Amino acid sequence: MKQKQQRQLNNVYLITGAVGFIGYFLSKKLLDQGLQVIGFDNINDYYDPQLKIDRLNQLKEYDNFVFVEGDLAEKVEIGAVFETYQPAIVVHLAAQAGVRYSLENPDAYIQSNIVGFFNILEACKKYPVNHLIYASSSSVYGSNTKVPFEETDRVDHPVSLYAATKKSNELMAHTYSHLYNIPATGLRFFTVYGPMGRPDMAYYSFLDKYFNGEAIKIYNNGDFANDLYRDFTFIDDIIRGIEKLILCPSDDLIPHRVFNIGNNKPVKLMEFIAALEKALGKSLNENVSFIKEYEPIKPGDVPATYASTNKLEDIVDFKPSTSITDGLQVFTDWYVHYYNKLQETSLRS
Repeated sequence: MKQKQQRQLNNVYLITGAVGFIGYFLSKKLLDQGLQVIGFDNINDYYDPQLKIDRLNQLKEYDNFVFVEGDLAEKVEIGAVFETYQPAIVVHLAAQAGVRYSLENPDAYIQSNIVGFFNILEACKKYPVNHLIYASSSSVYGSNTKVPFEETDRVDHPVSLYAATKKSNELMAHTYSHLYNIPATGLRFFTVYGPMGRPDMAYYSFLDKYFNGEAIKIYNNGDFANDLYRDFTFIDDIIRGIEKLILCPSDDLIPHRVFNIGNNKPVKLMEFIAALEKALGKSLNENVSFIKEYEPIKPGDVPATYASTNKLEDIVDFKPSTSITDGLQVFTDWYVHYYNKLQETSLRS
């Protein structure tokens, strides 16, 4: 029998992974609207913590922001946050990210993505919330060859531990939503990019390598006729989609739903790289060409990611509007400014 819950009436938003890429932009968006945001993050060193600290310092400028540094895997810590702040909306974005890194450090994925998410669900059960939104991933589609990916597709064959943990999250959320009447929404993200993004992502590392004089590795065997496709989604579009879901009446989302959130316009990897070269060239006012090395596709990677976003569009009118050209230009302009690359280029010349 489902348990009836007395839900929160306040306007407190708990964002886990608040100083991560998506978490930072979402927190800032809500703070700009005058809403109370509790940010939770462990500021780990999976990538350069300085970027996370810089994001955090910007969020700390808001009087309506409270930051809690903690570990998802510590159940008592999570419970204390819920008890103290009584969040009405929880957006759970914290997780150990990365497909390839899951081959090197699987323990981190179990602790953060499985144990950590279990602790979030338990807290939502004990301290009822109006809506739990959590990050899943397009990786759950595994080696699915049917495109575009639809939420009704089978996702029973993940090809990485990271994907397996995200599929597990969806199952766990469905169960808790069913048993305890928790309005829960999972979002399958499709390659989110933009300024202040994750340095472990390929598009970001390509710029790092360019300025270090190193070759970029392209995992498509140099097979341009059968190039990899990716559904790149600009961060502003992602944040608008999440914001629309937050505003969606919770009764429309019970007991549990999963949505793709992507661009619905897949781009060939080589076309993306060409667009990135062009954007960086504009940022630097010079011609840019990456040194390229072609290698076989990596274990855990998939040939194509392509989101059908019809379901989310029907619910909240989600329509990404940022082109690859415009999005990459914003990113490269930020990167050049953040790392003072324009000045370095001037000195070299």
